[in-house]
Amino acid sequence: MKKTSETPHITMEHLQDRCFELEQQNAELMAKLKWYEEQFRLAQQKRFGASSEKTHPDQLELNLFNEAEMLATPAAQEPDVETVTYSRKKSAGRKSKLDQFPVETVLYELPKTEQVCA
Repeated sequence: MKKTSETPHITMEHLQDRCFELEQQNAELMAKLKWYEEQFRLAQQKRFGASSEKTHPDQLELNLFNEAEMLATPAAQEPDVETVTYSRKKSAGRKSKLDQFPVETVLYELPKTEQVCA
């Protein structure tokens, strides 16, 4: 049994075109993959990376600003030291309003016939 044109005739040009399309699609997918990998890396760095409070090499040192303050105040002048002493009075406790009322104790007793337990 001989096959007779059951499959369409595939030409070399058609295969080359298909190969070119697949190469373009592959390049696009690789570019997308690299973009997603970079986004993932940036998200991980933001989440687990160094804190923004730490000094970065591009930031100036804050010690540079202290230099002007040191030049402005002469070292020979030291502020006078004063000792402040005082004593607090112990505050008198507040009297409770409940202390103002008389206390009345009421005692309830059962008759001897009802004091029996089972």
